[in-house]
Amino acid sequence: MCLLSPVLAGDANVPALRVTSVMPAGQLDRLNRALMELHPQYDPAERMLRRPLESPGYHTTLKGGHVHPTRDSLAYAVALLDTGDAAWLQRAEDILRRVIGLQDQNPESKTYGIWPWFLEEPLDKMSPPDWNWADFCGVQLLQVARDHRQRLPPDLQASLEAAIKHAARSIQRRNVGPGYTNIALMGTYVTLLAAELYGLDDLREYALQRLRNFHAYTLQNGAFTEYNSPPYTVVALKELGRMRHHVQNAEARPLVEEIYRLAWEEIARHFHPPTRQWAGPHSRCYRTLLPSSTLAMIQLATDGRVRFFPGEPPATFDEPRVPVPCPRDLEPFFTRLDGPREFHETFVKGDPPIVGTTYLAPAFAVGSVNRSYLWNQRRALLAYWGSAEKPSYLHLRFLHDGYDFAAAQFFSVQRSGDVLAGINFATNGGDTHPSLDKIKDGAIRARDLRLRLEFGGAAGERAFTAPTRLSEAAELRFDNLRVHLAVGYARLGGLQGRWEAGLDKTNGTAWLDLVLYSGADRQFRLAELEPAALGLAACFSSGNTPSPRLAAKVTEGRLHLALDPARLSLSLPVRPGAEAALQKSFSADSAP
Repeated sequence: MCLLSPVLAGDANVPALRVTSVMPAGQLDRLNRALMELHPQYDPAERMLRRPLESPGYHTTLKGGHVHPTRDSLAYAVALLDTGDAAWLQRAEDILRRVIGLQDQNPESKTYGIWPWFLEEPLDKMSPPDWNWADFCGVQLLQVARDHRQRLPPDLQASLEAAIKHAARSIQRRNVGPGYTNIALMGTYVTLLAAELYGLDDLREYALQRLRNFHAYTLQNGAFTEYNSPPYTVVALKELGRMRHHVQNAEARPLVEEIYRLAWEEIARHFHPPTRQWAGPHSRCYRTLLPSSTLAMIQLATDGRVRFFPGEPPATFDEPRVPVPCPRDLEPFFTRLDGPREFHETFVKGDPPIVGTTYLAPAFAVGSVNRSYLWNQRRALLAYWGSAEKPSYLHLRFLHDGYDFAAAQFFSVQRSGDVLAGINFATNGGDTHPSLDKIKDGAIRARDLRLRLEFGGAAGERAFTAPTRLSEAAELRFDNLRVHLAVGYARLGGLQGRWEAGLDKTNGTAWLDLVLYSGADRQFRLAELEPAALGLAACFSSGNTPSPRLAAKVTEGRLHLALDPARLSLSLPVRPGAEAALQKSFSADSAP
């Protein structure tokens, strides 16, 4: 690849570009190996990648089949250009023309500046359109504009510039706050680099103020609002890496460096070397076991001093473009855990604050957050154990007809490997998503409602036996690890929970469930379901320790939980209510 940078020549609004360095042969070989996976996915008829649909369950209404993704096709075009191989130039041009043509470029439109996810689903068919696509696609187009513009025909150069400006103005119009971590950073990169490339003074000042706000907000809280998120902390890190290498503004650079350091600290402090997993709690996560691409990133970021693979790590096509070197003093966090380590961190200084607890021990890692909700991207209570070769996990979920119920509110208190947790329900919460499909009139229809203790990895291959009574705890052994799961309370109106076990060999998961309802489709009016709450304990230990004692009682409309000998206590309302009120109405204590 030819790495290019702007110089002040020609039209001041469109800086000329010049070659500054050439990709080393080893990196070029890795890039071409990574591209070998993508070449067969290219559809010359549509001039985009074509692959099976993958969906988180919202934004798109498509249910299956093959699709042509816009963002991934642009990333593929960038990688083709990065090879420097003239044989791929026409394919990259074809992709750029095709995908740029799918952008809404009408400033009067509600979806101005964004793209659909897929060729098969125009913006007016999405539910709803995803405004983040101005950011995601804008980033990829900027890689072309910054490093490859002069290789393109003049008409495509003009289309590229227009598309970038439309995306940047869309981002400016939307103006997300600093709490939306990955998009706040990505949009800052798009607007700041677009302003620098095209001499847009008003956009430059907007982007700088956005960066100032993000820096102040994040450092005041002490962590990203999208806290400890394996996919999105990596996204944030990469966008910060782009800013470190691409942004020229003298004020911006030290702000970026400080946030960049914070991102690496978040990754390093939560890393569990015995299992090579990223310990919880996670604000957002798609895959509970850490993908090899993240381990590869860490190995490359440490120049191989932290080694997870015997040879070279798996190649990714963006690694030469976005170097993210790890600070040397953080490298030991990835290689050893000399003894148990517990830490608490405030993610959001709210009322009350959002606080995470993480306990790392040689035999296991447990993380929990004091208040949250059980959206499918949340990992509010999460544990790992086993080995790097065969890791296991336990993830707490609440399912509505088999899908995570975002209206289930979560509260916890933790010390070491002991977690005391409570769950109640928001009458105005989300169903499958916290904001895109809010519950209407406080009512849902359901065939099944249950709390799930999901086991995955090596533990997902094991069939468990459910306790015969609600009051009976589940005692599990995994080599030298003991897992104690106890339920003190499980009510949904007149319904009482019961244990049930299951195994899904296809997905590699097993579970112990607390079934609150399973039967014919019926309506549940949440505000009328008093009591509607659950209380449980999840305790992890190695060796022989006394069995924890969980006590639960309901008085004056509140569920009071206590766990001894850990001396943990938790209290929460048993009546469903507004989400904001519920999130403020719990109390927890971890006595010394």
